[in-house]
This record gives sequence, structure tokens and C-alpha cells, in this order.
Amino acid sequence: MASVIKPSSVKTSAAVSIFNDVIGPVMRGPSSSHCAAALRIGRLARDLMDGEIDDVLVEFDRSGSLPTTHESQGSDMGLFGGLLGWDADDERLPNSAQALADAGIKLRIETVDVGDPHPNTYRLTLRNSREEHSLIAISTGGGMMEVLSIDVAPLHMDGGYHETLIWLPKGCEPTFEAEEVIVHDLGEQQLVQVRSDRFVGSAGLDAFAVKRLSPVLPVPSRKNMHVPFTSCADMLTHDGAQNTPLWQLAIEYERARGSFTEREVIDKMIAIVRILRKSIASGIAGTSYEDRVLHHQSGRFAEMMKTGLLLDGGALNRIILYVTAMMEVKSSMGVIVAAPTAGACAALPGAVIAMAESMNQSEEDMAKAMLAAGLIGVFIATRWTFAAEVGGCQAEGGSAASMAAAALVTLAGGTRDQAIAAASMAFQSMLGLICDPIANRVEAPCLGKNVMAASNALSCANMALAGYDPLIPLDEVIDAAKHVSTMMPREHRCTSLGGLAITPTSLEIERKLAALKSRGCGSCHC
Repeated sequence: MASVIKPSSVKTSAAVSIFNDVIGPVMRGPSSSHCAAALRIGRLARDLMDGEIDDVLVEFDRSGSLPTTHESQGSDMGLFGGLLGWDADDERLPNSAQALADAGIKLRIETVDVGDPHPNTYRLTLRNSREEHSLIAISTGGGMMEVLSIDVAPLHMDGGYHETLIWLPKGCEPTFEAEEVIVHDLGEQQLVQVRSDRFVGSAGLDAFAVKRLSPVLPVPSRKNMHVPFTSCADMLTHDGAQNTPLWQLAIEYERARGSFTEREVIDKMIAIVRILRKSIASGIAGTSYEDRVLHHQSGRFAEMMKTGLLLDGGALNRIILYVTAMMEVKSSMGVIVAAPTAGACAALPGAVIAMAESMNQSEEDMAKAMLAAGLIGVFIATRWTFAAEVGGCQAEGGSAASMAAAALVTLAGGTRDQAIAAASMAFQSMLGLICDPIANRVEAPCLGKNVMAASNALSCANMALAGYDPLIPLDEVIDAAKHVSTMMPREHRCTSLGGLAITPTSLEIERKLAALKSRGCGSCHC
């Protein structure tokens, strides 16, 4: 039986960043935990081989989520793109399997029985004409990942540093000017892991090998980095009676995390807002993609809304339109922003942008609302996860609803405490939500769950503005969701083995898609 490497029981990575972990990455693909995280794992694996790969063996544990989802939910697409050195929003990603073959890289994917503790564990063995290396990594949700071992040496790597790996004879004790130097015992050899804001040199060392793995996160890690708070309770203690708006507290947090100016933080979020608005517009205009379950529907909704043929939902109808348009862009492999995940990418931006437009607010107002949402996401990601494979859809849709509720209160000019109350109420009503993708595609019931999350956010925002009492503090709600996830069967956590995923109709759609794809026609609506 292969060795089992457990994820760190204590969070050893750098503090959560709004732009790393919560609002991002900018990507293509159906799932951030499958596609974007796999791409980042692939990028690090490529660097481990100096960009020269002849053969790669990919192994998934039978008890995890990946044996049943790696193809349909984008793990293959992302991993192959990463091995080729591509970015998460590269337009070539849907064809990465063919590109891998064209590059002469031999591929094997196998299912093994190794008892990996994490459901999204990637075991890679990579070879070229000179060397062979192994890497074990996990996808932790929302596009984030963690390397657990390289060449059987347990280590930690989250893609935030320049990582220099040096294989040395036993007993050699080099010194480096770096954030952190960790020595891993390999018997007759030792692996020295040097984390820094730049690669270190190996001149004068009798090294067996030296590898340089570049950062894969947009906000890098650095030495002596401290954030002002990591939980909602800490934030309230830190801010005290000042009642600083949540978006300003988000800026304070991200300035400390990323060493940015206030203007840089706002401008980074405005850039994301512009990507989101462009995606929404392209979704309404019409999308097409062969291998998907749901065809373009938001255009018809827009027509009926314009002509008054829908029930009067006020701004909610515009929210529904924008959410569905964004989901259609995702399923057509267009550019989206995982906010906080790809599967739940539409609820937050759809609610914020639609409501801001209804209120004639600016892109900077939208950015401030998104920053408020991002800070709620920081609290969730620090205490728990966004990964449906770990927590079910309550981790994705529940988080998105909570974040969107705080954002909508911010748009309305509500207070810090009202935004937190809205976030708590919205999350409370999403506990226990399972992940059961129809036909093994991240399209339905994900579409409805994103609409539900946005609608829930609007309701809770108005309730908070009216002074409704959430009763349970936000941190306790997050902890409750985490506890619920420990009692949730794995079949209900993004494995396509439970709920709607195993209904006769879902299985028939999946068979139809597979048959059409094998004949060269991938759409069940053709």
C-alpha cells in the first residue's frame, strides 16, 4: 500500500488573502476545486521537472471524489493545462488533453486503494529521460491547493513562495537568507526546502539536484507578515466601538496581507468587477458549448423581463438574470471569477452587480461591496473550507449567500454590524445543503442553488437593515456548518453518488452525453 500523507492538522499556510482564497482565481472551467487547483498543482509539478515531462502517472484514491469526477468536472483539463505551463484562464484549456498528447507526454490515470484522508488528493509520478519525481497534493477549495510531499518527503507548499528545493548529502548544513529553511531527512540524502520572495542560489554546494518552483498565487507570501484579525470576533474586538464599515476593514486586512496601498486594493477589485460585468454581458448575449447539460436560457429571461411578461420581482429579477447568465458562461468554458468557487461563482457577483446597477451605483461601489463580501469569505476560509468535496454545497452556496448578504448591506449603506448579521442569517439557512451535480456536470442543480443563494442574500440583507436579530454569531455559524459536514455522507459531498445525481433521469442524461461525445457531437440539445 502506498504511503498516506495527511494534510496539515493546523493551518500552516500563509494567512488567507481575499484575492488568493476568496475572490479568485480568474479562470475557465466547471469547478475551481477541480480545475483551477489542479492547474496550480500541475504548474508546480512542471517546475519540479524543469518543464521537461515525458511520462506522468496520475493516481486517485478510490474512496475520494476524483475517481468519479476528474473528467467531467475539469480536474483533467486543469491538471493537463498546468503540466503544459498554462494559466487558469487560458482559452486552450478545453483542449488540454489533446495538447498534452501533441507535446509527446504519455499519460496514465489509475484508481488506487491507499486511504488518502482528503477526498481531493492528487498523486503524481513524473519522468523524463534524466530523472523521476513524485508529488502528492490536495485541492482545498476555491482554487487553493497544498503540496503534501515531494519524493516521499512530507512537506508543505501552498504556491505563495518562490520555493528552492536542494537535494544534498546527509550532514551538509547550508545557510540561506530566506523566509524559511526546512530540512527533510531522506536517509542517505536530505532535501532542503528554501522559501523566499526570490529563488536562492546553490553555488558552492555539492547538490544532487536543485529545483525552483515558482509561485502560483496572485498575492505572494512574505516574511514577517501579520494580519490584524482572522475571525469575526477578533475583528469586532479590534474595531471596537468605531463601527468601521466592513469594506474598510477588508481593505485594512488585505493591505496587511498583501502589502498593498488602499488604492491598490480597490483597483484590484474594480478590475475583477469589470471582468465579471463582461462575463455577465456575454452570458446574456448567448453562449454555446458542446459538452454541457443546460443550453442558453438567460437571453429569453432578459426578453421577458424587458417586455413585462415576468412576475414583478423588482431588482430580484435582474439578480436572477445576472446569476443565470454567469452560470451559462461558466458551463461554456468562458472566463469567470471563482467567488468563492466556480460552482458558486454567480450568486455573489450577480447579486452585487445587478443591485448596484438598479441603484445607479458605480464600479467602485461594487468593488467596495465585493471587498466586504471578501472579508466574510476570509473568516469562512480561515475557520473551514469552500470545498464541496469536504463540506457539501453548504460550503459553496452557503458561503456565497453569506458573503453576498454582507455585500448587499454594504451597497445599501448599512453598518458593520448589519452586514455581519446579514451574513450570519444567510449562512444559517443554508446548513446541510448537499452537492449532487446532475449528469456529473457542475451546472444543475448548481444553477438553482446560485439563484437561491442570491435570493437568500437579498432577503437577509433587508432583514438585517430592518434590525432582525441573527441570534447566532457568524463564527459559530461557520463552526456549525463545519460540524454538519463531518456527519454528511461522502455520497452527498461532490462525488455524484447521491441526491439528484443518481436519479434515473440524471443517469440517462449522463449516458446520452457520453454517447454523443463518442460520436463527435457533445450536446444533448443538438
